Amino acid sequence: MNKIAIALPILLAASSAFGAEVLVNDDAALRAALREARPGTTIRIAPGQYRPGVYAANLKGTEARRIVIEGADPRDPPRFEGGQGGWHLSDCAWLTLRNIAVRGQSANGINVDDGGTYDSPAHHIVLENIQVADVGPKGNFDGIKMSGVDDFVVRGCRVEGWGGEAVDMVGCHRGLIEQCEFAGKPGFSQAHGPQTKGGSSQITIRRCRFQGDIGRGVNLGGSTGRAFFRPNDALYEAKDITVEGCTLVGTQAPIAYVGVDGAVVRYNTILYPEKWVIRILQETRDPGFAPCRNGRFEHNLIVFRRSEVQTFVNIGPGTAPETFRFAENLWYCKDRPQASKPQLPVAEQDGLYGRDPRLEKTASGQWKPQEPVAARYGATAWSERDRPEESSGRTR
Repeated sequence: MNKIAIALPILLAASSAFGAEVLVNDDAALRAALREARPGTTIRIAPGQYRPGVYAANLKGTEARRIVIEGADPRDPPRFEGGQGGWHLSDCAWLTLRNIAVRGQSANGINVDDGGTYDSPAHHIVLENIQVADVGPKGNFDGIKMSGVDDFVVRGCRVEGWGGEAVDMVGCHRGLIEQCEFAGKPGFSQAHGPQTKGGSSQITIRRCRFQGDIGRGVNLGGSTGRAFFRPNDALYEAKDITVEGCTLVGTQAPIAYVGVDGAVVRYNTILYPEKWVIRILQETRDPGFAPCRNGRFEHNLIVFRRSEVQTFVNIGPGTAPETFRFAENLWYCKDRPQASKPQLPVAEQDGLYGRDPRLEKTASGQWKPQEPVAARYGATAWSERDRPEESSGRTR
């Protein structure tokens, strides 16, 4: 690649058969580079403080020549602090944004959308190693907001302190969220962690960690105005969603199935939920709309306290809990081991109750069972299996 350092508002362009690498170190140079980006361009942003509200529209790379926007030093990412929004990518394709930090926005930290062109979604977007913090702090303001985005990856990101959702997906399809951290903070409303709604489908949330004051850890579905569904005729909030290999510590309800038509939650470690383990809800009730149904909850490891969890599964009206499947989960009640067996809407197949997993935290931050039988359950068991071909979302 050709390398060009830009320190002035005047953009110096260079290209070759392999694209151009552009080094920027101020706001004017960054915005100029975004205007001139073409397939194969890599924009590298030097460490430092930059003005928030970065907007880029119609940046379209190709499968062979992606557009890459990245912090030049992953250990010292460029910082975009304050303002209403951090970054907004609209109607882009084959684009990677990585190694940046946004903080203190009053609306959304990162916003990726289709520009309102529902028939031409943004696609093949990668968000990687992005730090988002202190967004909101209250109300429907998201760490990462995605609307009408297909074939995407959110990898290695950390969202700490937000208002609405850590990652809000409206009408998104064929996506993967992996190896991310979602940390609740005092003073932020943090309604949900990742949320898949508005006709979203084929999304996998894998090997993520959740901790702190979060209402619903993962919201499989949600509540969306009909005008915002993608596709518009979808009769479900979400379909074919997978949550696997994750660790959820705290949260009011780690798992919420909400107007979802088919979702698998498997090989997760769930520790000390604050009120419920699972919620089965129906928030959208349009004619013909599918009731919340066909959920699976399998091979999970759940440690809870009876002093906090009185109801294991909170079931709302208009749902079909009888279509759910519970199988081979380990349930352990820390304060009353004899009361470990949960009350579920259907009989569980081959559940294990009252066996102390004897969890120890590893150097990598995982909670690993020391009890041999318990080692077959939860997030560490999934990582040993590591069979992504079973997941509904696609890797890339």
